[in-house]
Formats: sequence, C-alpha cells, structure tokens
Amino acid sequence: MPLPPITIFWFRRDLRLHDNAGLYHALRSGHPVLPFFIFDRAILDGLDHPYDRRVEFIHSVLTDLQSELAGMGTSLMVKYGNPLEVWKEVLQQYEVTEVYTNHDYEPYAQERDKVIEELLRDKAISFKTYKDQVIFEKKEVLSGQGTPYTVFTPYSRKWKDQLSDFYKGSYPTAKYFHHFYETQPLPVPTLEQLGFKPMGEPFPVRSVREELLQKYHDLRDFPAVPATSRLGIHLRFGTVSIRELVRKAQQHSATFLSELIWRDFYHQILWNFPQVGRGEAFRPEYDRIRWRNKEEEFQKWCEGKTGYPLVDAGMRELNATGFMHNRVRMVTASFMVKHLLIDWRWGEAYFASKLLDYDLASNNGGWQWAAGSGTDAAPYFRIFNPTAQATRFDPQKLYMKQWIPELNSLDYPTPIVDHSFARERCLKVYKEALGKA
Repeated sequence: MPLPPITIFWFRRDLRLHDNAGLYHALRSGHPVLPFFIFDRAILDGLDHPYDRRVEFIHSVLTDLQSELAGMGTSLMVKYGNPLEVWKEVLQQYEVTEVYTNHDYEPYAQERDKVIEELLRDKAISFKTYKDQVIFEKKEVLSGQGTPYTVFTPYSRKWKDQLSDFYKGSYPTAKYFHHFYETQPLPVPTLEQLGFKPMGEPFPVRSVREELLQKYHDLRDFPAVPATSRLGIHLRFGTVSIRELVRKAQQHSATFLSELIWRDFYHQILWNFPQVGRGEAFRPEYDRIRWRNKEEEFQKWCEGKTGYPLVDAGMRELNATGFMHNRVRMVTASFMVKHLLIDWRWGEAYFASKLLDYDLASNNGGWQWAAGSGTDAAPYFRIFNPTAQATRFDPQKLYMKQWIPELNSLDYPTPIVDHSFARERCLKVYKEALGKA
C-alpha cells in the first residue's frame, strides 16, 4: 500500500508544543504532522565530556514531549546522525509533502538548513521556516537610515515602538493538535546510545515568579541572592515562549524586558554582521591588540585560582553547575581580557563549552562587549576593579564563601596580578593597538 502523505515538523531550538510558530503553521498545512528531532553528530561529537548537561537537558525535554504526544495518539521521531544522511533515510520511510521548522540564525545552522533545503527541493518537497525564538529578527528593526542598529539604546527604543499585540501574541497550536499523524510511539535513543551519561541533577524550572520580576531591578546584581530568572537554558532550547515572557515582563519588570531586548539585539547583530559568528572582532581595529595569551594564567582563570575572590567564585560556579550570575560574567570576562590580556575568543570558547544556556549570539556579544571590540561595547579604558565589584555586590562575601571554602586561609592563592599594574598595562596595550597613544 502507498504511504499516506504527511507533513514533518522539525524541532530544533523550539522544544515545546504550545505557542510554537512553525508547528502552528505545520498543523494547519492540510496533512497529518509528524514531529521530528535530530541529535546532530556534528554537534555532539564536538562535546568532549560524557556528562554534558545540555544534552541531558534536551533528552529529558524530548522524553517529556514524547509522553505528551503519545497521549494524543502520535509520536516524536528522534534520530541520531548527520542531518543530511538522516533526512535521506526519513524520505525513504515516509511520503513527505512539506517540511516546517523555525529559523535558526547561527552560521552552522544556516549551512545545515541550506543543504537540507536543496535535498528537499530536488524531491519537490517545500521547506518552510518561521520566526519563533525572538520577537524581532534580521532587518525588522532598522534605523531611520534603513541600517541595522549597532548601539543598544536606540535599538531598544525602536523595538518598543514597534512592539504590538501582533508580535507578542501566542500561536494557538492546541486548537490543531488533532492534526498530528496517528502512529504508535517511536523509540527515542537513550543518553547512553548517544554517548552520554546522566548526572540526574535538577534543571532550572521553566517559569518565573511575579514576585521575582517585581524585585528584579533592585536585586539582580547580587549573586548571593536568588533574584535572577535562570531561564537562560529554556530560552536557548525554546522550552519557553519568548512572546509569553515579553508579555509578563511588560506587566512586572521593565528591567527584565530590557534583558529580553538585549537578546534580540545580539541575534540581529549575528544575522546582519555574520563575521562575528566566525570569530572576527566587530570593530576590526581591536584585532590589532597584542594579547599576552599566557597558558598558565588562562588555566588559573579557568580553575578559579586567580586570587580575586569574585572572579574565582564565578568560575567555580560555572565549572560546577554550568551557570554563572550575569554580573559575575561581566567581571570574570573583563578580568581575563583586560587584567591578563588574553584574547577574548579564548574565554568565549571556554564559556561555550561550559554554559548550560550557551547561545552564540549572546555569548559572542557579551565577550566582545567586555573586550571593547563589539557593538555598544564598554570603552577600552573601562576596566572593572574586581575587588571593588566584590565589595559592592557581595558585601558580606556570602557568594564568594559559598564557592571558595578556603577563602581567608593560607590555601587561597595570592592575586595573580596587581590590579593597578594590570590596568596600566592594559591601557598601554590598547592605546598602542588603537592608535590612541
């Protein structure tokens, strides 16, 4: 018997059934919809630790999705391999008429999608993608001259001016759940089959309390206080809706809304200036800086053994949990780049290997901000004093003591470099590179 024609919805950075743009359009396509996910070997093979919690998180979310879909008489199809080869296999198994998915803006994803679209086109299968992980993308928010913004404040102002119910309204996917393809549950590869092992530690919840948002502006800079949303991993993998979060932020916290706008800002930078995703400085003159790049000092920074407690606490928290408080991220990044004169790309790559919420656009944007080489960056002469930052944002040393049990003992190292000396050295090196001398 001939196979029935179906539509496939390809999950990537949008791992939820509710308020999902591409899934909504797929369910209204006219053919039964089979949800699909690929564990991409090109990505997984580059991870060097069997306990990578991001893979564990994705697997746990997919397991939950499978249970939810099974309750509707359908299934999630999960494959492991090279996307092109996996898609060739799927097209032999099913009579696919259309493929729906949501946009992905990273360079690798762009290349991957181009290859898959060509494969589908050769078989007369349409490939339709939609905006889902941001409110505004690509060239939707432009200056009066019709150019992309490279400074956040005017971008933010224009972003808010353009926001309407149309952009922040949810997609009513549940209304069309009866359009899923009827099938028995399909097997999901185990973590072990993917080459990974579970740690079993809980992940941050995927909701944010109203009380936290109401106090967000006043408390968010203090790392000892549980005053941040911890939603980064959920935004990264799309287990929460950005539209839902924007509506909630508008009700309860202008500061939290601003953080969401920063996320859109960095995504449009990555799209409009793709060189930053290839490791280039947004401001090319900053590539003239003569970095010291001392391996031994970089290792001490990675391990949280610089002798600066706020820096060390942050790095130890990152290594242990995959999370680092945003204020501390700025301090640790600035310290590595400006106190140690280590190329910002080294730190960017280290964060990419450790952060649960790693996102190329935001990670690159944050590191280039710290280095002064990016859009809307901190001026080259702004150099955080990590001791002053600790006094201001962890005055009782609660955060630092939590992560540095040997603090105030002979076992804690002396500072790797004197702050005043490092500051003057940094200014000299930057001035020489930028022609400011």
